[in-house]
Amino acid sequence: MLTKKQLDLLEFIHKRVQRDGVPPSFDEMKEALDLRSKSGIHRLITALEERGFIRRLAHRARAIEIVKLPESLGGDAAVHTARVIEGGAAEPVARPGGARAVTVEAMELPVMGRIAAGVPIEAIAQVSHHVAVPGSMLSGRGEHYALEVRGDSMIDAGINDGDVVVIRETPTADNGDIVVALVQDQEATLKRFFRRGDQIELVAANPAYETRVLPSHMVKVQGRLVGLIRTY
Repeated sequence: MLTKKQLDLLEFIHKRVQRDGVPPSFDEMKEALDLRSKSGIHRLITALEERGFIRRLAHRARAIEIVKLPESLGGDAAVHTARVIEGGAAEPVARPGGARAVTVEAMELPVMGRIAAGVPIEAIAQVSHHVAVPGSMLSGRGEHYALEVRGDSMIDAGINDGDVVVIRETPTADNGDIVVALVQDQEATLKRFFRRGDQIELVAANPAYETRVLPSHMVKVQGRLVGLIRTY
């Protein structure tokens, strides 16, 4: 038998995997269950693992495999269809009694504040929270972080107000890359990058916004866009 908190956590993980393809972060689990600390989440996860409902995979960042569900959540008939990170299409694993499971791997990245897709805003370099990101979004090189988008200047590139963008830290960019650009060490903005001689063009993906042309010494690339997370 599961306690109410254990059942609530299992249901929350199950729904998020079905919706997003990745499990929720520990912060999201803590908030969903109204717990004061993540240590309570760790205890609940351990209890679910000991009872055979989930499995944590060693040497992988927050990879959770749902092995089975109780009858109240659909029982063995519930099959997860989330894709397997690093493996392409989902591959259900046969379990005794007909239960099936799919491995989902995600990394937890710091959200370093908000980035303007519009008029630049003051640069923010302070972690506000963490977000779960599919491992397939992350390259093997460099550090990664996330930013919450504010504004609509990149809407024609499929980046909307409220989206979370995943950035790989790098001080360089190729023409056409979407980058986090730091302007005069004070303002950060998300734009397409073009180098024209000794000038930098920061180009919006919305005709309502003009291209910004700045001397190259006034613009520092802070990272390149490698992924996007959208909540509906």
